[in-house]
Amino acid sequence: MNLPHYNYLISYDFTDYKFFSEGPKGKITKVVRFTKIEENPDLYNLAFGDEQHDSWEINDSVITNNNDRDLVLSTVANTVIDFTNYYGNCDIVAKGSTDSRTRLYQIGISGLLGEISIYFYVYGLKDDVWHDFQKDVNYEAFLIKRK
Repeated sequence: MNLPHYNYLISYDFTDYKFFSEGPKGKITKVVRFTKIEENPDLYNLAFGDEQHDSWEINDSVITNNNDRDLVLSTVANTVIDFTNYYGNCDIVAKGSTDSRTRLYQIGISGLLGEISIYFYVYGLKDDVWHDFQKDVNYEAFLIKRK
């Protein structure tokens, strides 16, 4: 993607990504993790949050408010591109740890939709049905597929 983003470290198997959020609260380590969902071998869950104690473990309930939301979300989007470049045309599902976090992800996707749509089809889950993602519609989860 051609948006500003943080540089990140990548694990040997391209499933874990680490980067540093920088803002008024200091330098905060973030981790993005892709985990295969066993019921469907082409489906991965995207987990994201602050790193706990230099362990690559994720705390997805903390609210950082480091005034760099757009940079953080574009960095996560870039990790998805790297992941799918390595693993191919798999599907990725994401949902916030809370309703408000899911809403925050939706706002981020809406803001980056033009760039994201270059690489991916984007869907939102509403009433147990996947729909083409539309701005200003509240979804329960998100699914992206590489074009």
